[in-house]
Amino acid sequence: MSSLMDAVRAGRTAEVVSLLDGMTDAERRALFPELRALRKELRADQWTSEARRAYPALHAAGVACQTGAAGVASWLAASDMRWWPASPGVLIDVLGDRAPAWLGDVAHRIAERPPTARVPYELMAGLVRLSGCEVPTTEAYVQGWVEHIGHVWQRGDTVLARLRKDPHLARLTAALFETNDIGSRLAWAAGEGPDSWNEAIAQLTVDGALDRKATVDACLARLLRGGPAADHRVFLRMLQALDLTREEQREHIADWLALAADAASVVASHAQSVLASLALDGEVPARQLAEMSGAVLFRTEKKLVRAQLVLLGKVIARDPATAGELLPAVAQAFGHEDTDVQERALKLVERHVEKSGADEVREELAIAADQLIPTLRKRAARSLGVSPLASQPMAYEELLPPAPEPERLASAPESAAELAEEVGALLVSGGDVAAFERALDGLVRHAYDDPQALLEALEPVVAQRWWAEPEPRYASTADDYFTRYHGLINPAQGLELLLATLRGKVRTSTLHHSLQHGTATGECGHSPLTRAFESRLWEVAYRIRTEPLPFLLSTPTWGTGLLEPDQLVERLAEYRRLGARASAADFAQALLRVRCAERAAAETAAGRAAALGTTEGTRLAEWLLAGGCAAPAFRRRTSGKRILVESGEIAELQADFPSGLRPLGNAVSVFGDRRHCYHWSEGMRPHWLAVLPEQRELVAVRMVSNLSEVAVDDSRGEAAILPRLAESGGDAGEAVHLCVAYGLGARHPEDRLAAVDALLVLAARGQLDADRLGADLGQLVRRGAVKPSRLVESVRTAAATGASATVWSVLRQTLPILLADLATAATAAPARGLADLLAVAAECAERTGAREQLPHLAGTAERRGSSRLVTQARRLHSALAEGIAA
Repeated sequence: MSSLMDAVRAGRTAEVVSLLDGMTDAERRALFPELRALRKELRADQWTSEARRAYPALHAAGVACQTGAAGVASWLAASDMRWWPASPGVLIDVLGDRAPAWLGDVAHRIAERPPTARVPYELMAGLVRLSGCEVPTTEAYVQGWVEHIGHVWQRGDTVLARLRKDPHLARLTAALFETNDIGSRLAWAAGEGPDSWNEAIAQLTVDGALDRKATVDACLARLLRGGPAADHRVFLRMLQALDLTREEQREHIADWLALAADAASVVASHAQSVLASLALDGEVPARQLAEMSGAVLFRTEKKLVRAQLVLLGKVIARDPATAGELLPAVAQAFGHEDTDVQERALKLVERHVEKSGADEVREELAIAADQLIPTLRKRAARSLGVSPLASQPMAYEELLPPAPEPERLASAPESAAELAEEVGALLVSGGDVAAFERALDGLVRHAYDDPQALLEALEPVVAQRWWAEPEPRYASTADDYFTRYHGLINPAQGLELLLATLRGKVRTSTLHHSLQHGTATGECGHSPLTRAFESRLWEVAYRIRTEPLPFLLSTPTWGTGLLEPDQLVERLAEYRRLGARASAADFAQALLRVRCAERAAAETAAGRAAALGTTEGTRLAEWLLAGGCAAPAFRRRTSGKRILVESGEIAELQADFPSGLRPLGNAVSVFGDRRHCYHWSEGMRPHWLAVLPEQRELVAVRMVSNLSEVAVDDSRGEAAILPRLAESGGDAGEAVHLCVAYGLGARHPEDRLAAVDALLVLAARGQLDADRLGADLGQLVRRGAVKPSRLVESVRTAAATGASATVWSVLRQTLPILLADLATAATAAPARGLADLLAVAAECAERTGAREQLPHLAGTAERRGSSRLVTQARRLHSALAEGIAA
């Protein structure tokens, strides 16, 4: 028996199969415990060369030495076997002597495994063939069948030829329409053209190998069911390849109606074209067409809506008797969000209203016309011969979100066990500024009070870190991990530094050197912010090792990073009572965080601080009386498409501050700072704001360049910080507004949504400079940094929340800049994007009742023609002239 195990370990699969053939069932079963033990041994480190060599032979031997179908199926599809399995041919060979019913059971069991189990199709199909059982129709089997049929390039065959030879064609084809996410595999398997799946299945319905009616029904049912975009494309092409006859199209009118109303755009468009053909031949009753139109006319795809209006117009022109039933359906488009659609619908009603006959229809149309924009509403009243509905203009009320209230920081956990849980959670999933600062203060307090109890509580957390192992598996040491590779790249690594320090895994010399000289991170615009964040952590770690602190002075009062002056004075008094020596970086961070804006509270606290008679108390009193550090001078610079901001030096931050925080006072230069850096962690950015919670302009000026990338370079994610920037403290000046402007023009929807949130927060806090933001947006669009179509999506979203007045106050500054280019024949914004901006502005002006003259608007409105740009300019001009609030 040992010869078999030797052959398995050596990976001699052919020898293993030969040895198994000479054994009885009892002898095979007796070997299985040894095989199971070997599998457990290999699973401990399955990437070694020995494991890779043994696995194929083990896979085959384990299958042969079991008698239960469930056990064999589990062994065949095991996750640890899939990387180096035995070939399907070998597995079928060792199972070939089993009973057909048993083989069929195994085949169905492995076919029921998810596709991610990667059971080879050749194995499943081989077992089905040997057993003669009914073919499985599970997702894994059907996907494997599609890939097997589609690999015609390997054999010089065709999809059609291989399908014709398949004995299970009808059953598997029917299952094809029921299988999820199959579209991408069908498209990939053989592409498009005469040798595609679509053409092959269409031909098989012609040949009679497949039931045509069942195939057409299944294809339509699959499109009705929906699914991923790849499925829509593939099954629509299949339907088109089937080339339905007029009779077949007529039989499925209900399906076409449902697809036009609810299916994906590309499918709905096809259904709409089929219905149009049928309707123009009089084969779709007017009632059904009206019902279907109600759904289609409220779809967001303008192409579908326009096509539906054209269809309704043609049907009414062909049969005027349908006007009474179809014109009310047309009038449903009066409530569409796109004013072009409203105008198209009104034109259609004007053209055919005389054919409607009954007065009831006119009354219904007049009621529906109240949904039109004001200028079209008056026109509809004239066309319908009715008086406009008497409605008192409603006073506009701006709906802004409530200004966010800062969250007060909870005190540090009292027990070491609770602290260990919080630290573990932060290491796994991260957390906000409040959670991090609370855990950091807790580590400092417990390291001072009872370091041994803290170490015991942290043991389960620390045991999971690689640097805590007795013999680290990597060549790097903990000292390298925390000082090289760009320093502390995120807050979690900062907490790890303290844990490693508590465990004695970082040398004291390393802590001291990093405190004095910083880490190996490259210099860029963000470096001063990161250096300030790191400096406090390195000093805390060094003091834990040499002279533990009783608690942190800089722990904020609020989640934004702001520290109340009274609280800082109380902490300094406690330090004096304990005779504790303050950490320079910790105290400096406390100064940067202390609230100075509320002058009465700051001056009162300054008196109490001076009365302490300590060096730190005196320094705090001077800082509070001076109102913190003065804002530097800012100036704009251009770089290619971009508009960026530079700032001057801040002397207060370079004098009497530790070396790690002095760079915060350095000047910011557009051309001197590197644009590319290693501060890619999104989790670090909120902590930058918490370094300077009352000076967000100093943070924003260092982030403008990166935030410009979401608009100019189509990057993703940088704008996520904008809502926190808006919630932070201090003046919202050039840098903050420019950051928001870039976010509003971002490529990705989630970045634009973050910018809209920031816009609304600034407006709710009364800190939005709409004129500045509007002018910034106009200049960025002119320079090509912001695409008008993206800006349209952002301002439309903001207006939809109820902030029409805010949006108008911004656009009233943006539009004159763009219209001026149009008037002077300079390089103008794309006409389509500008027309959409005018449409949003007109809608906001109509809602708010704005009444003013906008530079260059009249000239655009007086242009000849009826382009969308001119139409929307006229609409805005009319709204501003009349001052209608609707």
